[in-house]
Amino acid sequence: MIQIFTDGAASGNPGPGGYGVVLKSGKHYKELSAGFRRTTNNRMELMAVCVGLESIKSLNQEVTVVSDSKYVIDSVEKKWVFGWVKKGFAGKKNKDLWLRFLQSYKLHQVKFIWVKGHAGHPENERCDELAVIASKSKDVGIDSVFEVENQKLL
Repeated sequence: MIQIFTDGAASGNPGPGGYGVVLKSGKHYKELSAGFRRTTNNRMELMAVCVGLESIKSLNQEVTVVSDSKYVIDSVEKKWVFGWVKKGFAGKKNKDLWLRFLQSYKLHQVKFIWVKGHAGHPENERCDELAVIASKSKDVGIDSVFEVENQKLL
């Protein structure tokens, strides 16, 4: 069983942002994070889950994703995202990341657990810390899909 803890952050929303991921399986532990010069909190929450799932090396694993993002968890658990796919994501944001998520989601047996953010959950707090540090890093990437889709906001 693999546990993926995730969090995303954005200052200004949109603004500088980042994600943090903690992966745990048995005695294995890994942290992942990255920052972006302009993005949104929801994109970073979803990107964290994508990166976590994509980092799993074997197929058909039992995976528990622990997140404080109702946006991500409700979209999957309430099956909204599958309806969005059927409608071509008409009027929905983050199509690129949802399609990316679905590619790795279908490879495993994934369940989600929601935790309250900033409530002392150790791994969630660590993911938040990783996301904030990444968002403030001098070595940030470009969330190119977001920036192209939102050029009028620049």
